[in-house]
Amino acid sequence: MKISVITATYNSAATIRDTMESVLQQTYQDFEHIIVDGASADETLSIVESFAPRYEGRLRVISEPDSGIYDAMNKGVALATGDVVGLLNSDDFYTSHDVLSAVADAMTDTNCDAVYGDIHYVNEEDLSKPVRHYSSKIFRPWLMRLGFMPAHPSFYCRRKCYEALPSTPNGRYFDTSFRVAADFDILLRLIFIQRIRARYLPIDFVTMRTGGASSSGLNSHRQIMNDHKRTLRQNGVWSCTPLLGLRYLYKLTEFIKLHK
Repeated sequence: MKISVITATYNSAATIRDTMESVLQQTYQDFEHIIVDGASADETLSIVESFAPRYEGRLRVISEPDSGIYDAMNKGVALATGDVVGLLNSDDFYTSHDVLSAVADAMTDTNCDAVYGDIHYVNEEDLSKPVRHYSSKIFRPWLMRLGFMPAHPSFYCRRKCYEALPSTPNGRYFDTSFRVAADFDILLRLIFIQRIRARYLPIDFVTMRTGGASSSGLNSHRQIMNDHKRTLRQNGVWSCTPLLGLRYLYKLTEFIKLHK
């Protein structure tokens, strides 16, 4: 079973080494790593090219201007040849060496279309110290009405499920009209609308640096709320602002538990 790992990069020289090392160190080796670069102006591509020999033909790289991370992800999914597709951001890395092995084991079950698990966040100053956990354990499809979703960096899905998704007016897979929540939109369409069979794995998939597109301040959270309301409305899924606000109460309890 081949797994396609897609990484979107843009001026990622400071972090891409950690990302690529974590892929190469996976015990499961039947993978391809697709790096979609947005015409970086720093040393990103030089670093990527320096890693190429170690991949022994399992690395694919394209570099050209794009309209943002979701456009790059669309290109990556379109290029994927694996049976299963997952995304690994260029400032993130796998938490352990057996993540892809766990994915492959779970996906041998033909009744399983996708798997997801947990992730955690760290500050750049200390990559070994978690500052926030994001557990997908409580996730159920109905919770998407409240804005909950599985941790997207832990989501690995059969490519045929992506291929079966109806195209959006703004992208074959990810709807690029969403500024920061196209991940919620695509998971809503896959899990809630298409009703794919997704399974939780109780492992930590990814270590994420804080400060990404969906974790940067009050304005970002306002945009996420607006994007969630729009995709729920577009897909005919009823919700409302008070319901969507309950997700932040849950996040607060997670934060308090971590910092007790």
